[in-house]
Amino acid sequence: MPELHQLLMFIAAGWLLNLTPGPDVLYIVTNALRSGTRAGIVAGLGITAGCFVHIFAAAVGVGALLATSATAFTVLKWIGAAYLMWMGVRMLLSKPGADSGNSAALAAAQAAPATHTPLRKVFLGGFWTNVLNPKVAIFFLAFVPQFIAPGTDNKALAFVLLGVLFNVNAIPVNVGWALAASWMARRATVIQRGMHWLDRVAGAMFIGFGLKLAFTDQPAA
Repeated sequence: MPELHQLLMFIAAGWLLNLTPGPDVLYIVTNALRSGTRAGIVAGLGITAGCFVHIFAAAVGVGALLATSATAFTVLKWIGAAYLMWMGVRMLLSKPGADSGNSAALAAAQAAPATHTPLRKVFLGGFWTNVLNPKVAIFFLAFVPQFIAPGTDNKALAFVLLGVLFNVNAIPVNVGWALAASWMARRATVIQRGMHWLDRVAGAMFIGFGLKLAFTDQPAA
């Protein structure tokens, strides 16, 4: 494991990266605004679970395969891009409910989000958003090894431990995003009245993320 000052730098860098807006943050915030704190937290846990897949895959060499095999990277890239765009189109085409803009209805949804959006569906959405994005695997391959000492005996184990630490440290940040978004939804009248437009904006952004991923070149080996 790295020395204490390197470990602190690793933790700080991880927090900064998780605070940066992107598909993960958008997914957490969208679900928290629409269905309450629990939905936002569950969305974050789904994303975390997806990251664990990439961490262990990278440790056994799958991530390295994605970094060196144009075919493997391209296949997963297109699957991930299609999934992001599919989510975006669904959001764009979703119809506002009859009680959209009703503060009491929104408050009820915030109080019992499980009846508003199935939490299992929210979790799986976050999970697959991450698993089907090869850029996440490439990120772990590029970021984590920088903090592994050259003389480390078991580099794969060190990689997994640092990856787990990165993921665990991301949980409070994701919870913070969910709490902040849920707080805004309960107090901001404009957000409450225009909640049905949230899906349109989020849908357009997810389509944009999907297109960006589709046109991403394979990183140089």
